Amino acid sequence: MTFAALMFVLGAWIVQQLPHLPAPSWLLAIGIACTLVLILAQILAQNYSPLIHSFRLARFHWSKVLNRFLCAVSALLLGVCWASGFALWRMSDELPHAWEQKTVEVIGVVASLPEVTEHGTRFKFDVEKILTPNAIVPHSISLNHYSAYIKPKPTSEILSQFHQFHAGERWQLNVNLKRPHGTQNPHGFDFESWALSENIRATGSIKIKAGLQKLNNFVWHPNYIVENLREKIQQRIEHMLTDKPYQGIIQALVIGDDSQIAASDWQVFLRTGTSHLMSISGIHITMLAGLAYGLAGFIWRRNPKLVMRIPTRKAATVAGVIVALLYTLIAGFAVPAQRTLYMLMVFAVALWSGRALIFSQVLAMALFVVVLFDPWAVNAPGFWLSFGAVAILAYALSGRIGQIHWLKTAFQTQWAVTLGMLPLLLVMFNQDSIISPVANAFAIPLISFVVTPLALLGSFVPIDWPLNLSYQALNVCMIALKWLNLLPIVTWQQQAPPVWTLFPAMAGVAYILLPLGFPGRWFGFIGFLPMLLIKPILPLPGDMKVTVLDVGQGLSVLVQTANHTLLYDTGPTYGSQADAGSRIVLPFLRGEGIKKLDGLIVSHNDNDHSGGMQSVLTWMPVTWFASSFNPYITTLQPTKKLPCFAGQSWTWDKVNFEMLSPEYKSYNDATLNGAPLKDNNRSCVLKITSHAGSVMLTGDIEKEVESALLTLHQTKLRSNIMIVPHHGSKTSSTADFIAAVAPNVAIFTAGYLNRFGHPKSLIMERYQLVGSLMYRSDYDGALLLDFNTNLKNNTHSDNPPKITITSWRAKNKRYWQDAY
Repeated sequence: MTFAALMFVLGAWIVQQLPHLPAPSWLLAIGIACTLVLILAQILAQNYSPLIHSFRLARFHWSKVLNRFLCAVSALLLGVCWASGFALWRMSDELPHAWEQKTVEVIGVVASLPEVTEHGTRFKFDVEKILTPNAIVPHSISLNHYSAYIKPKPTSEILSQFHQFHAGERWQLNVNLKRPHGTQNPHGFDFESWALSENIRATGSIKIKAGLQKLNNFVWHPNYIVENLREKIQQRIEHMLTDKPYQGIIQALVIGDDSQIAASDWQVFLRTGTSHLMSISGIHITMLAGLAYGLAGFIWRRNPKLVMRIPTRKAATVAGVIVALLYTLIAGFAVPAQRTLYMLMVFAVALWSGRALIFSQVLAMALFVVVLFDPWAVNAPGFWLSFGAVAILAYALSGRIGQIHWLKTAFQTQWAVTLGMLPLLLVMFNQDSIISPVANAFAIPLISFVVTPLALLGSFVPIDWPLNLSYQALNVCMIALKWLNLLPIVTWQQQAPPVWTLFPAMAGVAYILLPLGFPGRWFGFIGFLPMLLIKPILPLPGDMKVTVLDVGQGLSVLVQTANHTLLYDTGPTYGSQADAGSRIVLPFLRGEGIKKLDGLIVSHNDNDHSGGMQSVLTWMPVTWFASSFNPYITTLQPTKKLPCFAGQSWTWDKVNFEMLSPEYKSYNDATLNGAPLKDNNRSCVLKITSHAGSVMLTGDIEKEVESALLTLHQTKLRSNIMIVPHHGSKTSSTADFIAAVAPNVAIFTAGYLNRFGHPKSLIMERYQLVGSLMYRSDYDGALLLDFNTNLKNNTHSDNPPKITITSWRAKNKRYWQDAY
């Protein structure tokens, strides 16, 4: 049973790695194959067992071995069939491309707890009826209600409706939708995978000007009842803890909504290894179920009539499972909570049926049930971390002889989890907290046995002191965690190790955690060596690697030579709590093993190019910084800051860098041809030339600067690859400038269906006329450019010699991604 459950999960995981789903006919064939394999296993087990055992070479029960092997194969195929069929069914409900960015009138129900964002609210919406003729809209969508769209003097009717969306309400809305689409980068978050797992089949915004109308105050449905209850609990917490900095943490512990936790607090949790405690986890579910078990048992055993009907242990177990189920529902049914709930349910069923189950069977059944209901759970890091931690504890603490002191048990538990989770954390996040054992030593008991129970009591019972006391205890915990976070060495960070290095590392963990008495347990650390020592391949002198990151509507380019690294632009700001620097650039740098930047250039003072600057400068050492504006970073590193201007040049590892614009005199005379100099025209234009080819980074220069470059630097403009100016706007990319650069490859960096309409079709046609091969970050994701003199000349006329270009979307293709 255990092995079959694991094989089923493996089959579901295999499906999530496929670039395309199997056709329905293949799924039917797989289902038939599963049935035949099971029938064959039963025939061999029942009819041919004596024949197999008659061979003298067979000292084992070969019939049972073969039977189990065939059952495992069948479970694997069943997992593939189930996950594929589930995916085909969910993906059939989609928004056609033809209906993207078109206003559609719909009637539906607010299906989730509305999340307060910086610009309004966001919630899931179940579409019940489509009023626009011939329109096709998925059933489950995500909507934003933007306050910025309200007129300066809105009517009282609009004001009364704004921020009045509540779970379970039925509304008639006009919405503007698009298919789920996110940035695609190495070591980055896959929004499209997450949206599919959450059954969000389209995203969009409410068109307030087109009108909106509430039709019903509440629609009675189990899901809406739970979400409405969660919202009422959230409102009570907000009312009691107004303007408290850690209100979002209390909210996460009670209802599982962590959207209001500040980004700075998440950094503290990540660096101290306590992130798992700041949302509802298995520890919290188990603690609450244990309290319910103890209380129910205390009451039940004092009534002889009840005891004679049902034994105390069975009744108390049912009470514990019911409380765990309710808490899991209130928590939003997150994977860690599901895992604990299913394990408790399996234990309860075993107790009631009188069967004895070993822990591995319970864990395997919980694993199977989670994937059965949610095949995409295998894509979530929390799935592997949650089940992995429980499996490691079961392995490390089971089978020990004798009574162990509780303090020693606590130490062994922390040691086993810290060591056992290290390989997973390094593969998934490229870092691990060094101080996590110390932080968890006080945070686990304080959060699990003080903060969470009091917060729950104060949220469900109309008395105020438990919630206030819970907050005070949390405040003490946060003070201690922030103090630990200020220590000189907090986390271990390294390059992203190859996935295969996880297997020798986990084998090493298994050997190290063997009981005392096994010889040479410390040799298990040898298994970590591949994970720690394998480094990314760096360019040779004269070569370079250029990565054009997919940051949406914006730009960020990383240039690596043999011993130096330059970052050009940092992408946009997405809000006060997030920017491309923290979400995309820094994870990529860490995943590539880059621990410092030798240079950082921010081309000009536009949000889509400079929005991530503060995050990069805060979390990544930078030797020097150059820009065309005063960035007001006097309190941050680096100490060396300078303007960029034409004539600057330097050489790193036989690769030449030359700045072509702006002119130095522009810093004193902020005009161009008698007109005020725009920020776009101040962009730092950089040409980089390696032995294998050249690339030009143009920022957002417009036709005036392009004309000036043709006059001043025409002989220097020729480049193999060009990042197209201003994302393909009509204000740039004049025919003369394109002809002078004559790029073999033109790269457009634009957001998917951006409001500016970049890149413009007219501009793309101009690059086609000169024979440029075109790439788009919104369609291709990050673009990996390898300038390598050891490459053979590419005979394809559209590609430059000695340069290979890899689209991350093509390389990392998954079935849920659109094909462009």
